[in-house]
Amino acid sequence: MQNVSKPAPPLVLPQGVVAMRMKSSTGSAERLSQTKSMHIPDLDTAQRSLNRHRRNQSQHNSTQDVHQLQPSLHGVYLNKTKIAEGGKKLKKNWTSVWVVLSANELRFYKESKQEAVGSLKSGHKQEGVDLCGAVVDWTTEKSSRKNVFQITTRSGEELLLQSDDYPTVSKWHDAIKKTADRSFSADAGSGSGKVTLQRASSTECLPRRAHDSTKSKAKEPKSENRRSLIFKLNYSASDSADKNGVKNRLKKFISRRPSMKTLQEKGLIKDCVFGCHMLMLCQREGTTVPKFVQLCVKEVETRGLEADGIYRVNGNLATIQKLRFLVDQEAELNLGDSQWEDIHVITGALKMFFRELPEPLFPFRFFEMFVEAIKHKEHKQKIVALKKLVHQLPKPNQNTMKILFHHLQRVLTKSQQNLMSSQGLSIVFGPTLMWPELDGGNMAVNMVYQNQIVELMLIDCVEIFGPESK
Repeated sequence: MQNVSKPAPPLVLPQGVVAMRMKSSTGSAERLSQTKSMHIPDLDTAQRSLNRHRRNQSQHNSTQDVHQLQPSLHGVYLNKTKIAEGGKKLKKNWTSVWVVLSANELRFYKESKQEAVGSLKSGHKQEGVDLCGAVVDWTTEKSSRKNVFQITTRSGEELLLQSDDYPTVSKWHDAIKKTADRSFSADAGSGSGKVTLQRASSTECLPRRAHDSTKSKAKEPKSENRRSLIFKLNYSASDSADKNGVKNRLKKFISRRPSMKTLQEKGLIKDCVFGCHMLMLCQREGTTVPKFVQLCVKEVETRGLEADGIYRVNGNLATIQKLRFLVDQEAELNLGDSQWEDIHVITGALKMFFRELPEPLFPFRFFEMFVEAIKHKEHKQKIVALKKLVHQLPKPNQNTMKILFHHLQRVLTKSQQNLMSSQGLSIVFGPTLMWPELDGGNMAVNMVYQNQIVELMLIDCVEIFGPESK
């Protein structure tokens, strides 16, 4: 009896699915029918369908392994700045950017919404860095901010990324470092008979066996030496740029260790006026009173005795430093010039000269003696003791002191115009003309004695120093 094949029962499918049944010819090894759907299945269904085909199974596994190596971070706002490019250091300029980690590249957007807009524009190139062979590590030296890590690329570009939220920035540091190390290992592996290829529609680096392993080995250096070679090239860029510059010549010059006399002959070291010892300066100038002190005293007496707050009011510091520079260069100096019109600039420079002496006008070894002299109860005993000490001073100190105190006494004669008293001048010149060699004593007590000594010598100037020599 002939068998009549019954029609297959209709398939019940979800709405929107078009099914097609396929049946092979009858036989002992009848193939199972398969249903192909035009409906987009979910992820689990797609994986099960792929598992049924051997070819698709291997392709699925390789793709899945690559994605497991790739950190699953999409985007976050981080603070970014570039500190170097091509071996040249740049000024830090922190900006907040939207960071996206994709395959072997780190991309930056001004805002999160620009990522979607930028991807739709054809030929639109976003700012980013290539992480292949990059070095990622935490740093505390490159910035005072907290939670900062640095990315150094093969090309010598250096970036800093930072966030106040430590868990977030730590997670991104680990993900970026993992990506950089993975891409570096894949690239370094190409030196052992592999070359790096890229999957179409992706930037992931996939290893593949090369036909000529000998050529690959010859082109690629050893993996353990590659990164050190990159850093040597990057950080030596600035040195090579300065190959014929001042830095190189200065190194060679210093290595020869020239003598002090040679440096002075070449004009590299000059004997300055400010900061020079009183005895040495007077010997060099052939006088017992420094020429700069004489010029300042003469100029103040010419046009500054009636200036309000003379020696108490400070002049412009930049102008004072300019005057100091010209004096140190031993240039021809005219204090009557319009650039020194402010008399307080000249008085400020004179005070600076005395403050910067290596040993004050009242030498260190005489400090305690002057303090003991001012402690006498009777006024006459104080004058006698001070006069005796003054005559024991070295000639440059003694003569300079005599000219200065006679000058300050003339300032006091105009006290109604300049509003300066003996007490005010002693407060200014006490710590300027004398201080102890060691700050072991009480500073407040020493300052009281300093002011008392200067004030007494100012009031009794003629009796202590004698009449002013013409």
